Amino acid sequence: MNLFSDIRALVIASIEALQSEGTLPTGLTLDAVTTEPPRDPAHGDMATNAAMVLAKPAKMKPRDIAEALAVKLSADDRIASAEVAGPGFLNLRLANSVWRGLPGAILKAGTEYGRSTMGQGLRVNVEYVSANPTGPMHVGHARGAIVGDAMASLLAYAGYDVTREYYINDGGAQVDVLARSVYLRYLQAHGQDVEFADGTYPGEYLIEVGEALKAKVGDAYLDKGEDVWLADVREFATDAMMALIREDLAALGVHMDHFFSEKSLYGTGRIEAAIDSLRDKGLIYRGVLEPPKGKTPEDWEPREQTLFKSTAHGDDVDRPIMKSDGSWTYFAPDIAYHYDKVQRGFDMLIDIFGADHGGYVKRMKAAVSALSEGRVPLDIKLIQLVKLFKNGEPFKMSKRAGTFITLRDLVEMVGADVARFHMLTRKSDAALDFDFDKVVEQSKENPVFYVQYAHARICSALRKAAEAGVDVSDATLAEVTPDLSHTAEVALAAKLAEWPRLVEIAARTHEPHRIATYLSELASDLHGLWNQGKDTPEMRFVQDSPDATQAKILLVRATAVVISAGLGILGVTPAEEMR
Repeated sequence: MNLFSDIRALVIASIEALQSEGTLPTGLTLDAVTTEPPRDPAHGDMATNAAMVLAKPAKMKPRDIAEALAVKLSADDRIASAEVAGPGFLNLRLANSVWRGLPGAILKAGTEYGRSTMGQGLRVNVEYVSANPTGPMHVGHARGAIVGDAMASLLAYAGYDVTREYYINDGGAQVDVLARSVYLRYLQAHGQDVEFADGTYPGEYLIEVGEALKAKVGDAYLDKGEDVWLADVREFATDAMMALIREDLAALGVHMDHFFSEKSLYGTGRIEAAIDSLRDKGLIYRGVLEPPKGKTPEDWEPREQTLFKSTAHGDDVDRPIMKSDGSWTYFAPDIAYHYDKVQRGFDMLIDIFGADHGGYVKRMKAAVSALSEGRVPLDIKLIQLVKLFKNGEPFKMSKRAGTFITLRDLVEMVGADVARFHMLTRKSDAALDFDFDKVVEQSKENPVFYVQYAHARICSALRKAAEAGVDVSDATLAEVTPDLSHTAEVALAAKLAEWPRLVEIAARTHEPHRIATYLSELASDLHGLWNQGKDTPEMRFVQDSPDATQAKILLVRATAVVISAGLGILGVTPAEEMR
C-alpha cells in the first residue's frame, strides 16, 4: 500500500468527475499532478498541485479549480478537510481512521510494505568499485562499494532486475607494474635483497604473493628476463589481488554478480566490433582536434587522429580512440565494455566513478547513446573523497598498504554496519568526513547509533510486553485498532506513510542516501515518542492491560518493520539490543 498513491488516485478521480460534470474541460494531461507532504506540516497531511498545473491548459484560475476540487475530495471518507491555500494549492488532512488503519496494514504487508513495482522488471546493470587489481582497496573504494551496493539493493526493492558488476582493469600498464613488484617479492622470498624502484608497489600485502609464487614455480624465474616470466606473473598476481579484493568486499557485505575482465577485450575483436558499430553509424572519422582551451602547451601540435564524433551525442568535443602508433586509447576499451553491456540487453546502465573521473562522464554517455541509438540511458554517479580523522587529527597511514587506510582496516576498526551507514549519510557527490571516534560514539549525534538504538528500543518493548504475557505477534497486532490519541503518535504514523513514496523517489533519482536520511528522521520521531512516555504514562508502549499495550505497541512494531526494511537496503543489520 502507498497512501500517497492512493490519495493521488482519489485526486485524479475527482478531476475526472469534474470533467464529466463540465466544470473542467476534457483532454487535460494529468501526469504532472502530484500529492506530497506539505512544506509545513502545520498545513496538513498532504498537498496537491493539481489546480496549479491544470490552470493554464484548462484556461481557468487555479483557485477556482482548487475550490471545486476541494468539494469533491471532502466527500470522501478518507479526507477530513481540504483547504485552498494561496493562489490555488490544496492542503489535505486525512481522517483519523486512515492513520488508525495504517500500522495494521504495515504488519499484514510485512517485508512487502514499501516495495514497489516501479521498475517493472527492467534490467539494470550497476557497475561499481572496479578498482585496479594492484592492491587492497582503500577507503575511497569503500565508499564507492557501499553506494553502489545500496543503490543496487534499492533498485531491486523498487522492482528492477539488477546485476551487480565489477570491471577488472587488468589490461593496462599498471598490471605490468604489479607483476614486477611481485617478482621483487619473489626474489625476496628466495633470500635476495631487493629495492623497490619508483613506480613499483612496496606494500607488505605483496609479501605473501611473492612467497606463493615461489611455492608454485620454485626457482624457475630466478635470473630470468621479463620475456620469460612477465606474462605468467602478471596473471598470477592479478588473480591473487582479485582474491584479496573479493575478500575485502565480502568483509563489507558486498557480493558481485559478475566480474568482467578488461583483458578479455584485447585480441578478441571485441574492441574492433564496438568501433565498427560506431563507424557504421558515421561516427568514426579521421580529423584534427582543436587546441586545448586556455593556454596551449608548447609541445602541442595539430595532428590527424581517429576520432569518435561524440559531439553528435551531447559531448563537448570529439574524442580520440586511437593513438598515433595505432594502439587504442584508454577510451576505446571502455566503449567496447559498454557496447558489451548494451548487447547483453540491459535497459539501463549505472556507473559509479571516483570524482577524478568527472571528465569522463560526457564522453561515456555519448558513447552509450550512440551504441544503443538512444535506447539505453547511462547514469554516472561520482563518488567524492572521504577525509579520515582520529583523535581530532587527519588519519592516513596503513603500514600494510604502504600509503593509505585500507577497506579492511576500516571494517576492522568500526565494523561493516557502521561503515556502511555512515558512508551513506551524505549524497555521493559531496565530500564526507569520517571520524573514527564519532562514528562509534553512542549518542544521538551519531546517526547509525541513533537508528540502531530506535530498533533496539522497540525490540526491548516487545520483549517486555511478551514477558508480561501480552501477545505481540504480528498476526495478532495486525488485527488491533491502534491508540493514536496523541499528536506525536499520528506524526509517527504519517512518517511511516512516507516510506513507499520515499523508496520510489530514491530509486528514481539513484540516491540511496535518501534512505539513510529518512531512517534518521524516523528514528528521531520514535525516540521523541519514547521520551514523552517518561513524563506521560499513558503514552508508554507497555501499559497495565494487554489490550492497552497492544493498542500502543502496534505503532512501534510497524516502525520496526520499516526501519528493518530501510537498513536492509543499506546493507546494515538491525540491532535487537545495544551493548
